[in-house]
Amino acid sequence: MNRRAFIIQSGSLIGLLLAAPHLLAKVTEESLQSIIKTDDEWKKILTAEQYQILRKEGTERAFSSPLNKEYGKGTYVCAGCDLELFTSEMKYDSGTGWPSFFESIPERVETKLDFKMILPRTEYHCVRCGGHQGHVFKDGPEPTGKRWCNNGLALRFIPEKELS
Repeated sequence: MNRRAFIIQSGSLIGLLLAAPHLLAKVTEESLQSIIKTDDEWKKILTAEQYQILRKEGTERAFSSPLNKEYGKGTYVCAGCDLELFTSEMKYDSGTGWPSFFESIPERVETKLDFKMILPRTEYHCVRCGGHQGHVFKDGPEPTGKRWCNNGLALRFIPEKELS
């Protein structure tokens, strides 16, 4: 490569790197816009069981979700709004009966304290639609030590081949 080609390519790369944060921020802002619906609107698009979990913070029976044994490559999205929450690389078998992940995609869930079982637990919701997903515990594997314990009915799995 000659000096002129190197300078042109370097300049292009620097320009792309300088523009990238702004482009990514715009995509993130648009994809994370809040979705607000009435209870009646949610009831029309969710099954009764999904509504109970996502909108009323319910919990499905352990070992009842087919997603508990799903280990294909792909992405797990919120069943309420299709926001990507986890990748298949984040999933592991916790033995608890619910789909479990050692981390979530950054900035896709919000946490809050839950006192429904008297002792405080950390509950998490989809950042876009507010749908209840599950609870996060400090008994997961490395590298995070966390277990994001998710209701299978609150998720939808999209195989890698369907993502493009």
